[in-house]
Amino acid sequence: MNIDFNKNNDGLIPAIIQDVTTKTVLMLGYMNEEAYKKTIDTKRVTFFSRSKQRLWTKGEESGNILVLKDIKVDCDNDTLLVKVEPLGPTCHKGTDTCWDEDNSQTYGFLSSLEHIISDRKHNSKSNESYVAALFEKGINKIAQKVGEEAVEVVIEAKDDNDNLFLNESADLLFHYLILLQAKGFKLEDIVSILKQRH
Repeated sequence: MNIDFNKNNDGLIPAIIQDVTTKTVLMLGYMNEEAYKKTIDTKRVTFFSRSKQRLWTKGEESGNILVLKDIKVDCDNDTLLVKVEPLGPTCHKGTDTCWDEDNSQTYGFLSSLEHIISDRKHNSKSNESYVAALFEKGINKIAQKVGEEAVEVVIEAKDDNDNLFLNESADLLFHYLILLQAKGFKLEDIVSILKQRH
């Protein structure tokens, strides 16, 4: 890896720290060549502290270390993207990130949809919401809907109408998310099993 530590005349380059799993940006630090080499050798992220004027391994006092998983240099060879597994909060203030953001795993729109399903399950009346009505009918009806939608996906997969296939696939996924919640689970539980199998 060709890294230009001398580009800014101080021997330091920015190191963007990102959670390898959630993709959340956790913090920004600076590395000199010695900090970079120590990070590579120990697999613990080490910076050059501008305030202390010395190498500083994240977590050396708090125990909240950043385990190195991958490191890349940008197109100008003067900024690092450091992918890590954080063991504990990253910020010295005790928060997940230095921007006070939550670092829990999300799945974009699917996580938002899970939240909506949960809200309808707990806060809507069956005459106001299809989802609430389905929950009220119980696990057997929810499971039956998943089965019906799965059959419809298979039927549409054998035809040439991509629009119908995609719509039936969306229906299946939607009802599957409802079934997961009816059983007390979330999408992250399924992802965890897939990761274990991988």
